[in-house]
Amino acid sequence: MKVIAINGSPKPKGNTYYALKTVCEELEKQTVETEIIHVGNMQIKGCIGCGRCQEGHCSFSDESFREIVSKIYAADGLLLGSPVYYASIAGTMKCFLDRLFYANAGRMRLKVGASVAVLRRSGGVTTFDQLNNYFLISEMMIAPSYYWNAIHGAAPGEVSEDSEGISVLKNLANNMAWMLKIKEYSKEVYPAPSPVERARTNFIR
Repeated sequence: MKVIAINGSPKPKGNTYYALKTVCEELEKQTVETEIIHVGNMQIKGCIGCGRCQEGHCSFSDESFREIVSKIYAADGLLLGSPVYYASIAGTMKCFLDRLFYANAGRMRLKVGASVAVLRRSGGVTTFDQLNNYFLISEMMIAPSYYWNAIHGAAPGEVSEDSEGISVLKNLANNMAWMLKIKEYSKEVYPAPSPVERARTNFIR
């Protein structure tokens, strides 16, 4: 079993990295392989709704972007980490997630997901909610903890001083590992349900 962790911060070793690392270290203790991928410093254009992704790949995709997406599709779980900018997801991370999820064509369905918001003071719950919306619309299973997954720190490494935040993330990792193992061990006995055919409407017809 493998979990891909996406670091949406522009800083490669800032607090978002340390938060993800905390979760990944606990997952590794539970025999779940992890890999942290840094996307927050990449040049990523936002989705323009052109529909080219239905042919296989986003029209803006380069080799490095396709490689990251392929790793995510092959993984059993996805962990998202974003700093809080204006009570929201960091811009580059938002562009990455829009393109990843819009083009997934069901490949994220029933994977296990978890998200972490990293902030100095306020806006953590709104960012956490925004990250989880990608999971929900893609029929992913969201791993919980006993509080919202928001951890506080300003200077790199300060999140380690947020003792409650650290305990929340460690608990999240244990729950995520448990969900991954249940899903793996039960797949032959109780296979995933087939999706119901989707009806598409808008508000005027």
